[in-house]
Amino acid sequence: MIRKTFSGISAFLQTPIGVILITNIAWQGIMWAAKIPSNKIVSLVLLVFDGFVAYLLFDRLIYFFSQFVLPIQNPKYRQEIYSRVNNFETGRRGPALFIKNGRVITHKGEESKRGAGVIILDTASAAVLRTDTEIRDTVGPGVKFTNGNEYIAGSVDLRSQWQYIGPHSNDQPFLNPVPTSPKDFIDVQNRRQQTSGHTRDGFEVSPTISIKFNIKRPKEKVATEGGVISQYGYDANSVRNAITREVIELGTLENKNKRLEWNKLPAHLVVNIWREYVRKFKLGDLFTPNDSNGLQTIEKMINKRVKQHNVEALDDTGGKTGEWLASLEFQQLQSRGLEITEVRIHNVFFDKDDKDMEKQAIEQWSAEWLNIAKKEELFIKEKESLMETAAREDASKRFAGIASRQFSGKTTMPQENPFKTLQLLILPLKEFILSESNANSDMEKELRKLDDIWKWLLDNNPVETIPINKAPDASPSAKRGDRQ
Repeated sequence: MIRKTFSGISAFLQTPIGVILITNIAWQGIMWAAKIPSNKIVSLVLLVFDGFVAYLLFDRLIYFFSQFVLPIQNPKYRQEIYSRVNNFETGRRGPALFIKNGRVITHKGEESKRGAGVIILDTASAAVLRTDTEIRDTVGPGVKFTNGNEYIAGSVDLRSQWQYIGPHSNDQPFLNPVPTSPKDFIDVQNRRQQTSGHTRDGFEVSPTISIKFNIKRPKEKVATEGGVISQYGYDANSVRNAITREVIELGTLENKNKRLEWNKLPAHLVVNIWREYVRKFKLGDLFTPNDSNGLQTIEKMINKRVKQHNVEALDDTGGKTGEWLASLEFQQLQSRGLEITEVRIHNVFFDKDDKDMEKQAIEQWSAEWLNIAKKEELFIKEKESLMETAAREDASKRFAGIASRQFSGKTTMPQENPFKTLQLLILPLKEFILSESNANSDMEKELRKLDDIWKWLLDNNPVETIPINKAPDASPSAKRGDRQ
């Protein structure tokens, strides 16, 4: 208690008012020791005046320099940042938090503080604030000043997320005996169970599934309350729904209800759709060598189920029924403020002892990928041909524009002298080549050809239309000399 009292007194004496008080007491002591007469009332008035001036100056300096502490863009935040800095000076401050890529970065014990605080969010982050009794505000990128009873309910990453579930490409989940350590074996089996499903003929299949998703974005990017426009887009309702709305996963291994975080829901929905569709196909149907085998059909249907309001139903054998049903998964994503942009299925592992079946599947996949590669090769060749044709046409237009420069913008009578017309065509070509060339060998050859044509025109022109000294010197050495 005594230490705390002395600590408070020491802190007060370090303030401007404390320094003035100590100085005045020392000065009065010196005057008393030197027996210099003084007016006590005047000294007291001067002490009060000095304290008032020191307090006012100190307060205004805090207000001025506090404007440079944070990158605030909203004018109404000026008083807020001043009060936070002032509270920091008095020790009554709340939490100061930074959210980067959806993760709260803080010092130890910072989140437990209660009081008026501040939160800084980068352009890829958003959060929801709450009190002990209610959800308060949704916060986007920028600076947010919090009240004394507010704290973070949750935060999200606004960037697109890639999530990979299922076995790794180098895993062998169905290999027996197990050539790995017990810990590695358990990890492999856990990954296998993430996407494990059974075909119509009873074989277990476990693929790697990759999912690209993000918080639902607005049609137009607008500035947040802090004046920041995020390149990833920020929709307050979607962020609020992603954090506050709960989805409960039933039937977990611990036999407990488990709340799914916003970034776990896409994988949960996709795996359930995968298991629903894979049991409609036999194992052999998944790898048939046609344009739409079982795996491709399942991948297309998964993408439709998470992107569309309605999808066409499949019967128990994977055939289309013609009946359109509402997509419950799409509705769940919309209500949670999420959207899935892409789902891929790859690295398919299956429990099959028949080596011929495995060999057949590999051959079918190889043939299919070869056909796809050939189609892509034809497409690239066609694209290159179109680009060459377009470039050739563009070059022809540019050549015509350069050659006809002497005739553009003028109304001229037909030339009776063809040599003069040729000279007027060649002259801008030589000037253009000289201005664009870097004295390489190909340009030198072209310039020599133009010089030969020019000399032939001068020799055969009965009327000299363009003086020789007006013709540009096409030699590279002359060009370098001019530059020097």
